[in-house]
Amino acid sequence: MPIRQEDVDILRQQGEGSKLEYKEAPSSSLAREMVAFANTNGGRILLGVRDDGTEVGLKATNRLSAQVQDLARNCDPPVKVLVEPVGHVVVVTVHESENKPVQCREGFFWRQGSSTQKLSRDELRDFFRIEGAIRFDYSVCPSFRYPRDFDRSKYDAWVQRSGISNPNRVEDVLVNIEAAERDGKRLLFRNGGVLFFARNVRHFFPQAYVTCLLAKGADKVHILDRKDFSGGILADIEDCHAFVGRNTRLAYRIQGLQREEIPEYPMTAIREAITNAVMHRDYLEAGANVFVEIYGDRIEISDPGGLPKGLTPDTLGTRSVRRNQLIADLLHRAGFIEKAGTGIYRMRQEARKHGSAEPRFQGEGFFSATFWPLDLEGKAAPQVTPQVIPHVTGQTGEHATEHVTPQVTPQVTPQVTPQVVSLLAAAQTPLSRSQLQEAVGLKDRVHFLRRYLQPLLTVGWLEMTIPAKPNSKDQRYRTTSAGLEVLRNRAGESDGDVH
Repeated sequence: MPIRQEDVDILRQQGEGSKLEYKEAPSSSLAREMVAFANTNGGRILLGVRDDGTEVGLKATNRLSAQVQDLARNCDPPVKVLVEPVGHVVVVTVHESENKPVQCREGFFWRQGSSTQKLSRDELRDFFRIEGAIRFDYSVCPSFRYPRDFDRSKYDAWVQRSGISNPNRVEDVLVNIEAAERDGKRLLFRNGGVLFFARNVRHFFPQAYVTCLLAKGADKVHILDRKDFSGGILADIEDCHAFVGRNTRLAYRIQGLQREEIPEYPMTAIREAITNAVMHRDYLEAGANVFVEIYGDRIEISDPGGLPKGLTPDTLGTRSVRRNQLIADLLHRAGFIEKAGTGIYRMRQEARKHGSAEPRFQGEGFFSATFWPLDLEGKAAPQVTPQVIPHVTGQTGEHATEHVTPQVTPQVTPQVTPQVVSLLAAAQTPLSRSQLQEAVGLKDRVHFLRRYLQPLLTVGWLEMTIPAKPNSKDQRYRTTSAGLEVLRNRAGESDGDVH
C-alpha cells in the first residue's frame, strides 16, 4: 500500500527513532542508514526533512531514485528499498534483510534507538553468532594436525556406536561424515570433528568441558564434590550421567523374586538434558561452559547461549532448531539423540513416567533445565510449577545463586545485595543489558546474565520492554512495580542491613 501524505505528517511528528531517520538530502551516510535498518528491523528514511522534523522539501527525480537504488545495490548483500515521492518529501522504505549481517563500504552498522552505530569487533562477533552467520561446528580448525592430534580410540568408539559395518579408510569416513574435509593431500578437521575425536579437546577449545558439582543443601556454599570432564563429547555425556548416578539415591521395590531399582531422579530425562546441553551450547562463548549441579532439592543442567535463533519459550519442545548441526548429526549417528526436535518432549514425558515434578526450562543468556526428585520414602513429588527465587548472599561481590523449590510458596522475600539495588535503581530508566551490567560493575557478561538478569526477570523485579522479541537489538530492561517496592523497602531501613 503506497504511503500517504497523512502518514508522512505523522512520521514527522514522531521524531527519529529505531525505525525512522530524517535527512535533508542524500549524503555519504545514507548507505550507513540503510545498512543499519537492514541489520535490525527495517525502517524508513525521510529525505527532505531536518533533524527536528521540519520539512525543507526535496525534488523527486529519476536521478535521485537511481542514486538511492545504486547505494542499496552496492551494499553486501544488496539492501531491498522502496523509493516513493510524497508531496515535497521522498520516503525511502528499507526492508529488514533476510541475509544478515549487511555491510556497506564503511563497515557494518545497526540501529540503536534513534542513532546508527558502527559495530565494534565484539559486537560484530556477537551479531554473527546470534544471526547464525558463523557455523562453529562446520568451521575448519586451523591448528589441528591430522594424524598427530587425532585419537583413534575415540573414533573407534564412535564407529562402534554408530553401527557402521566394514568401515572404509578412516580418512574417507571422516570426510563422509563431514568431520573433516580434504585440501589436496591434507585432511583438515572441522571444529565439530575436533570436539569428538581430538586427543586433547581443551588444547583447541578451553571452554569445551562440563563441570559437575555436588552441593550440600540448596546453594553452593558447601561443595562436596566437583569434577571437570573434557574427554570429548561422547565421553563427557557418559561421565556426567555417571556422576549424577553416583551422587543421587536409589530405592528398591521387591516384587516376587525381582528387585526393581527406583532412582531419585528421572535418569533418562537427565541424560537427555546433558546431551542437549553439550549439543546445543554456544561454543563461541569462550568464557563459559556446561554445568551439571546437584543440590539437596534439585538438579540444574545449564549451557551458555540461551535458545537458538528461531526458538522462543512458546515454541520450545515443538520445533527442531539446531545451533550445531554437525554435532547433532554425529550424536544422532551414534544413537545419542533423535533428530525430530523431541528432546524437551521426552524429558517431560520421562519425568511424568518417573512420578517426579515436570522439569522447568529457561532460556535467557543460559539455557537451563531443572529437575526435582521423587520422594523415596513413598510419596510422589507434587505436580506443581516450581518457582525460581533469586537468592543473593549478604556480602558484596559474592555470586548470586538461584534457589528453586518444588513447593508452592505463598510469599517470597529475596535477600538483596548492593549489586541488586544498583541494578534495580538504574533500570528505573529502561536500559540495555550492557548498561545494566556496567551499573552493577561486573565484567563477565555470562555471570551477569545467569546470576543477576535472568533471576530478577524470573522473580518479576525486572521486565523486558519488548517481551515478544527477547533477543531484539532494541531490547531494554526496566524495574517493575515489585522491583520499585524492593527499593522503597531498602531505603526505609534505617540500620542499612541487608533485608
